[in-house]
Amino acid sequence: MGYTKEDIIDLVMENDVKFIRLQFTDLFGSLKNVAVTASQLGKVLHNECMLDGSSIEGFLRIEESDMYLRPDLDTFVIFPWRPQHGKVARFLCDVYTTDGKPFAPSPRQVLRQVTQRAARMGYTLQVGPECEFFLFQTDEQGRPTAIPHDRAGYFDLSPVDLGENARREICLTLEEMGFEIESSHHESAPGQNEVDFHYQNALQAADSIQTLKLVVKTVAQRNGLAASFMPKPLNGINGSGMHINLSLEKEGKNVFYDPAGPLGLSKTAYHFLGGIFAHVRGMTLLTNPLVNSYKRLCSGYEAPRYLAWSLANRSHLVRVPKSKPENTRLELRSPDPACNPYLAFAALLEAGLAGMEEEIWPPQPVDGNIFALTQQERQKLGIGALPLDLGEAIDAFLADPLMQQVLGKELSEKYVAAKQHEWDTYRTAVTDWEWNRYFGVY
Repeated sequence: MGYTKEDIIDLVMENDVKFIRLQFTDLFGSLKNVAVTASQLGKVLHNECMLDGSSIEGFLRIEESDMYLRPDLDTFVIFPWRPQHGKVARFLCDVYTTDGKPFAPSPRQVLRQVTQRAARMGYTLQVGPECEFFLFQTDEQGRPTAIPHDRAGYFDLSPVDLGENARREICLTLEEMGFEIESSHHESAPGQNEVDFHYQNALQAADSIQTLKLVVKTVAQRNGLAASFMPKPLNGINGSGMHINLSLEKEGKNVFYDPAGPLGLSKTAYHFLGGIFAHVRGMTLLTNPLVNSYKRLCSGYEAPRYLAWSLANRSHLVRVPKSKPENTRLELRSPDPACNPYLAFAALLEAGLAGMEEEIWPPQPVDGNIFALTQQERQKLGIGALPLDLGEAIDAFLADPLMQQVLGKELSEKYVAAKQHEWDTYRTAVTDWEWNRYFGVY
């Protein structure tokens, strides 16, 4: 968009904006904000709004907690659902230290550093995320229930698909905010929906995902529903993924396509893919960050578990969709929407760049339904698997120096410590399943 400070001042005045939210993302992907009135706009635009980072997950200790929020002017939007008079707007912000330097452990800065490294090599990562989520009914008090909003299935439509109205409102709201929505539809599980953004650069795509989550939850609440991006909210049905479509551009050209290359893919595409396979187990802690994430990544529910790729086959970890040459891309199917998109995209890009620099080749493509293969057949083909649970994902992350390098020493240690605590708490908890299974028997 290329907004200037003068543009922002004009927009605030012309649209009667009275309240401005300065939003940023914590270590685990939660969107936070500091709110100010429009009278403080000058202070906002001069980067003078402070933040106490000691209370934010993954930020600083209390004795060095003062930080500044610097708004990214191009992320300015006015919330369409707020009052016509006295409107509310927002900026997404970068976090800076008191000495005027970018705060390196900030997730947005982590991604920015990797995209800048790619830019120095002449490359821009383009990302097309496919975000899935559930809509649930609420009770008389407005609290979420475990009852899906509808009983529709894949690509169903009204009247079976009761989510159509909410999904339409979500898409129209996002478009009114300036986002380009490529498609939306009902997913395969009851109450499950998907909204797909048009391709953007990695930083813009991560920003869009954070905005989508806010819009989905807001629209759901306004319609008496509850929205969840939890990877596996219900037993016995498919969980929610966030498939990530990736392509690499150089001088405006998609460098993944080569008409003379095997399967129409360039060496750059193969090496980028090789980097992903070399580091995908280590990055799984970032792309699938919850105990609950691994209840989606199991056989029988379409989510990929095994380390294989092919053209078009949806049972594989990575597929290469059939498309026009300029749209040649890799689709990584394992991530889920609970991930911090800034950290996930940073890890993916860094892995791909490492594959290009080290000229890593991916394994040979595998034809057919990989879920139909026996364990012996997979072993014979040399097909590995993603981590089985959060504990194994932590170990894989710690065994991959490149993934720790992406986050940096301080952020890696905080992230691992938090995830280890989450895993230990889960491991030692006595669940209803255990009670029902064992109490009357032993």
